[in-house]
Amino acid sequence: MDSRVSELFGGCCRPGGGPAVGGTLKARGAGGSSGCGGPKGKKKNGRNRGGKANNPPYLPPEAEDGNIEYKLKLVNPSQYRFEHLVTQMKWRLQEGRGEAVYQIGVEDNGLLVGLAEEEMRASLKTLHRMAEKVGADITVLREREVDYDSDTPRKITEVLVRKVPDNQQFLDLRVAVLGNVDSGKSTLLGVLTQGELDNGRGRARLNLFRHLHEIQSGRTSSISFEILGFNSKGEVVNYSDSRTAEEICESSSKMITFIDLAGHHKYLHTTIFGLTSYCPDCALLLVSANTGIAGTTREHLGLALALKVPFFIVVSKVDLCAKTTVERTVRQLERVLKQPGCHKVPMLVTSEDDAVTAAQQFAQSPNVTPIFTLSSVSGESLDLLKVFLNILPPLTNSKEQEELMQQLTEFQVDEIYTVPEVGTVVGGTLSSGICREGDQLVVGPTDDGCFLELRVCSIQRNRSACRVLRAGQAATLALGDFDRALLRKGMVMVSPEMNPTICSVFEAEIVLLFHATTFRRGFQVTVHVGNVRQTAVVEKIHAKDKLRTGEKAVVRFRFLKHPEYLKVGAKLLFREGVTKGIGHVTDVQAISAGEAQANMGF
Repeated sequence: MDSRVSELFGGCCRPGGGPAVGGTLKARGAGGSSGCGGPKGKKKNGRNRGGKANNPPYLPPEAEDGNIEYKLKLVNPSQYRFEHLVTQMKWRLQEGRGEAVYQIGVEDNGLLVGLAEEEMRASLKTLHRMAEKVGADITVLREREVDYDSDTPRKITEVLVRKVPDNQQFLDLRVAVLGNVDSGKSTLLGVLTQGELDNGRGRARLNLFRHLHEIQSGRTSSISFEILGFNSKGEVVNYSDSRTAEEICESSSKMITFIDLAGHHKYLHTTIFGLTSYCPDCALLLVSANTGIAGTTREHLGLALALKVPFFIVVSKVDLCAKTTVERTVRQLERVLKQPGCHKVPMLVTSEDDAVTAAQQFAQSPNVTPIFTLSSVSGESLDLLKVFLNILPPLTNSKEQEELMQQLTEFQVDEIYTVPEVGTVVGGTLSSGICREGDQLVVGPTDDGCFLELRVCSIQRNRSACRVLRAGQAATLALGDFDRALLRKGMVMVSPEMNPTICSVFEAEIVLLFHATTFRRGFQVTVHVGNVRQTAVVEKIHAKDKLRTGEKAVVRFRFLKHPEYLKVGAKLLFREGVTKGIGHVTDVQAISAGEAQANMGF
């Protein structure tokens, strides 16, 4: 992690400071997607169709992995060839965890050849037959004419193929919503999920608030979850045509779960907990067009960079500003994104074609940052954001998820409830393994360092029943009559075979992002590691007496209250006032329950 991310935490804007990384990215002709490939033979060479002086247009060569497939044409394939194409589609869908993109009229080396009208129609018909064979649906994303080296019109067509995997109810994508207070985060989510525009006074956000003081102040202080569905044809499914969350889940093949986080600096600890604990796939950073980068915007941007969460930006409230004001805000964002601490390439989205390109570029390159300008009152450019979210593929590799599912069960406890006639319920994310109804797990560590046995009675995802939970998925688990008083946020539920260890002392390699003076032994900070959030004291700074902003070191911490379950390699973030730092756990000193009681004064 570049120590210059500290510029984003220091509270002052420093334009310049190093070479900018590229200009604003423009949408390329045919989607700009690097492809991906399954079990294929030798690639065909690109054909040189000389005749015109202009250079032939290219996409990046097709890759062997991923969910993007190039096909020159699919006209009347033999039965053997058809079965091979179907097998290839299954591979692409597996790589994209249920989604694949086909570029028709493109050679394997990326050359945009294009097809005549009749050939394109026949190719799409074959693609439709292939999709039917695997139980998928296809949606034409866009068509484009290729005018080089041909007197007759030739087109390339980009097609989205979507199939919910057999072992899942729907595709799932978690998006954390960041931004300064009063930037319009809850209002935007209300408009997206309710299907009705705002009245300019915050009516759309009222259904999202969880507490009376939030309704009275209009400011989010807690973490809330909202869902937006897309069916297999890419059409929006929300509360405008579904009365309950269960109906939305049943009608959707892809689900976007928005994690609405607090924007006020007073609730920064809640925002950090949401980013570290709920494991979002990406983040949406909301910036008000009339105020620009203000308040906690820069700090939230720094958090996303520090935790390596990919993010895109939405400039809201464009209906309140002149066009020149909106352009000035976008230029300000572009300057910050190009700073050495960010190393991002901004991509302004102004059309549906740009939105498709942005979704694919965003998934392939961590440096690309799409920027949308919209209004929750007039609805301007709101459809572009929906197109982007619909096409945005899962950002985690299917192989990585398979590896996680092979490991023992580990569930992070983030929320605890008591539900009438159900009993104790915990909410959180399954970090690894598979969890089923009836599984026997152990939960801990308790304040005295023990793990307690319990049974999973039932599971719910997005407010609908679910029998099996897989690694990376968030859910709530009913624990029956298990005593709620024995639970707390930060615990884990794991398989008994894991033989979990606990620690009060651990070491981490850190970068001090910002500190007003010097960081020394004895300094107390609030440590965030996954769902763990606890005060710890600095016991030792290896090879140094003190640290200043931007410096690195290995530091030994000791938890002050109770032991925790930590794993080596876990990302760490600590804070205290304006002091902030990041790093990863390098060593944990495992202790027994008896030692935990002695260390904590029991």
